[in-house]
Amino acid sequence: MCAKATMEEFEALLNESLAIDTPDEGSVVKGKVIAIEAGQAIIDVGYKMEGRVDLKEFANPGEAPNIAVGDEVEVYLDRVENARGEASISREKARREEAWDRLEKAYAAEERVEGAIFGRVKGGFTVDLGGAVAFLPGSQVDVRPVRDAGPLMGLKQPFQILKMDRRRGNIVVSRRAILEESRAEQRAEVIANLTEGQTVEGVVKNITEYGAFVDLGGVDGLLHVTDMAWRRVNHPSEILSIGETVKVQVVKINKETHRISLGMKQLQADPWDTVGSKFPIGSVHTGRVTNITDYGAFVELEAGVEGLVHVSEMSWTKKNVHPGKIVSTSQEVDVMVLEIDEAKRRVSLGLKQTMRNPWEVFAETHPVGTVIEGEVKNITEFGLFVGLEGDIDGMVHLSDISWDTRGEEAIQDFRKGDVVKAVVQEVDIDKERISLSIKALENDAMAEAVEGVKRGSVITVTVTAIEDGGIEVEYNGMKSFIRRSDLARDRQDQRPERFQVGDHVDVRVTNIDTKTRRLGLSIKAREIAEEKEAVEQYGSSDSGASLGDILGAALKGRG
Repeated sequence: MCAKATMEEFEALLNESLAIDTPDEGSVVKGKVIAIEAGQAIIDVGYKMEGRVDLKEFANPGEAPNIAVGDEVEVYLDRVENARGEASISREKARREEAWDRLEKAYAAEERVEGAIFGRVKGGFTVDLGGAVAFLPGSQVDVRPVRDAGPLMGLKQPFQILKMDRRRGNIVVSRRAILEESRAEQRAEVIANLTEGQTVEGVVKNITEYGAFVDLGGVDGLLHVTDMAWRRVNHPSEILSIGETVKVQVVKINKETHRISLGMKQLQADPWDTVGSKFPIGSVHTGRVTNITDYGAFVELEAGVEGLVHVSEMSWTKKNVHPGKIVSTSQEVDVMVLEIDEAKRRVSLGLKQTMRNPWEVFAETHPVGTVIEGEVKNITEFGLFVGLEGDIDGMVHLSDISWDTRGEEAIQDFRKGDVVKAVVQEVDIDKERISLSIKALENDAMAEAVEGVKRGSVITVTVTAIEDGGIEVEYNGMKSFIRRSDLARDRQDQRPERFQVGDHVDVRVTNIDTKTRRLGLSIKAREIAEEKEAVEQYGSSDSGASLGDILGAALKGRG
């Protein structure tokens, strides 16, 4: 029993000794370089074990191996003994394990780590973080897109770990986060030394459609296109170029967003300070058209002072035309100052005011009664528009086309392009209207015919036709119609057939209608008027005299 126990104790002690002296596979052990041969370093890791490691595992990316006989190094023990009877060891794996330990502590503490970009992969770059390889996305290289990453390759620099997974062996880092942090610190320092209204120098870094970014020494400010000059600037490239050094004024600083607004025109005299004295209302000046819109054209009177010629002030005659058909950009034009609003920095200009009103000119050269000749420009339901001198139109109303024919019928005889003559009837300068008359070219036959005739007059007409409804008669060449009911006072005498063509008949004028150009005539009205007159002169119904006696006396008195 005693001997058996002693053997068991010895075996246990031996196993314990071996366990202590032999390191675990998969751990990092210290070793000593005892020789370098055939591109490999032979390392004694103790425990009567040696192993081989390629020299390239002792080199940093882009550098020569840094190893010599006698150096002590840490290596990773894969296996205690390989097929050659040597220990299977790796310097690279040892560095990786060491690096992961170090990087996990840095990640937990949100500390920066040092590394070097050594390769390019899809979507970014690979970074050596002292033994561990990390992925650097392309978007995390710099604050702005990098076209050429060559100068950054192999350069030791700080990175920020964004995320890491040791089990999967994934590490993602950012160089941009470091730059933004240092940039923010630099911006804060520069902004702290700036004040609104201060004049500083800067370098134009970038130009856009709306302005330019100026580097003020670590912080960028925006120089908006409207703050570059008092005059209109269509594009910043007109007055600035990238890399140019410019003097600017700090217009506004936003302490929260660190945005800086800059201005160049603020360092120059404001031309609006003297607008009132230089451009008094009613004065005429020559300016240059800078911009054309649907509602008018902007004209530059001097650098920094622009005025608007509204479309309604561009032409006396072209009312519904786009301003671009009247003026063109860069054209020099004469304009009149109509209004100045210094508070709103607006000047209202007029283009047509520099030319005479064509209606005034026409009124002077074509007084009422003048005969004109022009082309029919348009035909509407209420008349003809005739083109006149000065690019203006006159209108012939339906009622002024013909003496004898209704306007709706008379207008059918005209076509656009016809050349017609007309008489100027009226010129209204304020309303810009010219009334013309074609019928005024001839005398009014009706007016001549009924000259001296008034309503109630008794005239002699000639019967020209007998009809069932009455008779047609003529007076001084003007035809009229007397209805059956107006042929006599007594109903039994209201027969058209009792008249003959050529008979002369006395009738009373009941109406003179110049619009329908008709005379209202009545034999009945004449007889009634004669009866009334006879009663008043020779008796009344109370005297006992008969109507025949009265009329007989009246007729005898006339004889």
